[in-house]
Amino acid sequence: MSGPSVGSDGYGSDGSDGYGSDGSDGYDGYGSDGSDGSDGSDGSDGSDGSDGSDGSDGSDGSDGSGNSGGQNPGRPPRIPLPRSSVEDGGRPLPSLAELGDLAPRPAPPALEHHVLKSLLGAWALAACSPEETAAVEDHLGGCGLCADEALRLREAVGLLHPPESLDLDPGLRTRVLAVCLDQRPPRIPVPEWAGPYDAEAARLDALLQDIGDSEWHAPVRLRWFQSDEATSRRTTVAGVIAHLLTVDGLVALALGLDDPLGDIPSAAPTPAERTEAYWAASHFPPTRSVRGPWREQSHDLVRTVSFTGSNSGSLPVSYGDFELPLRDAMLDRAFECWVHAEDIAEAVDYPYEPPAPRHLHHMIDLAARTLPRVLAARRRDGRRHLAPVGEPGRSLRLEIEGLGGGEWLIPLDVGGSAGGSAEREVAHVALDGVEFCRLAAGHVSPQEAAAGQLGDREAIRDVLFAAASLSRM
Repeated sequence: MSGPSVGSDGYGSDGSDGYGSDGSDGYDGYGSDGSDGSDGSDGSDGSDGSDGSDGSDGSDGSDGSGNSGGQNPGRPPRIPLPRSSVEDGGRPLPSLAELGDLAPRPAPPALEHHVLKSLLGAWALAACSPEETAAVEDHLGGCGLCADEALRLREAVGLLHPPESLDLDPGLRTRVLAVCLDQRPPRIPVPEWAGPYDAEAARLDALLQDIGDSEWHAPVRLRWFQSDEATSRRTTVAGVIAHLLTVDGLVALALGLDDPLGDIPSAAPTPAERTEAYWAASHFPPTRSVRGPWREQSHDLVRTVSFTGSNSGSLPVSYGDFELPLRDAMLDRAFECWVHAEDIAEAVDYPYEPPAPRHLHHMIDLAARTLPRVLAARRRDGRRHLAPVGEPGRSLRLEIEGLGGGEWLIPLDVGGSAGGSAEREVAHVALDGVEFCRLAAGHVSPQEAAAGQLGDREAIRDVLFAAASLSRM
């Protein structure tokens, strides 16, 4: 079978690409008869001829061997002639549209230095838009400080990428995530009251990514107060995530999302009963596979409240024996996410930081606003006199120091319908913000809480025990 008429590099036997034996379509006019080879460029010195005797000046376009290109039509030239440029051939230059990616890009947007600096975390995570990326990279060429920071962030992101555990500073991921969460607002605006849950779920998921397969079965003891007594329940790291999955499902149900329990029956629609039902229905103890459904559900919750907007914050969420508006339920879930993340971190010997101060403040505010209702319920049990609704009774000043700090006047004798009165203040108690949260989580007993106390000791004791009774499984 004969070879193809056109060679792979354009040297076809018919000369269709300019290097044919007859030179009829020579690309630069270099025909085999040498008619346009007057400059002798292809054989002027006879260096390729056997003796150079017949091609010493190359005036006839021969190759110096005494045989011109036209005397051997079946033989291609020994040395391919150079192709001409577009300009030499008279062909038009390609348009910018034809160049595609080679076309000049539009100038990046003009952003101020502090805006560009705030985008470095998102740029390192490849989360910027093309316009933002162009602006940041243009800025890095002229700002040494930002370039150094960008390099450090990119190196840190490279360490975050491998899915396996890293034998490095375990707090590195937390610090990088904290910087990014602080500096880069989400593309879909998340209501302020949903921000703490979004952040705490992301931090917990980062912790779960770092732990090994065996650590998912590490023992964890859930702790809370019930009837003024410390109570606990033993489970595993995977069991804790299953617990969060089922209780977060109460919020999912209120938003019209799927219930993670599915067809599993529960004795009561309370967090504890839903968790026990999920555990009992599992043929084997939960494994790391529970992480996927939990994280997917947390994304769905944040996405749904973001699209429904801040007006959905008043939607009631049932916990079985009480209700919370959606905005408070999301704060409650953020609080539980942090508390149980600390339980897991303690079980696997992993350092874990408290939430951002602004998020911690919202969690403390929720607990402080709930205390009057809890105190009223305890008073109805006959423990203390309950003032008539609306009458300004005695008050306790709750001072929270450090992270998430602030002051709240807690009504002691009114069922929560009237606020505290500074004129009727009978006691003052001061606690560190994290210490107060651990008291409200049932991780610290009221007797052991490091609280500064002034005034009515019995009122202070009642408030501390009421704070501990906020905890539950």
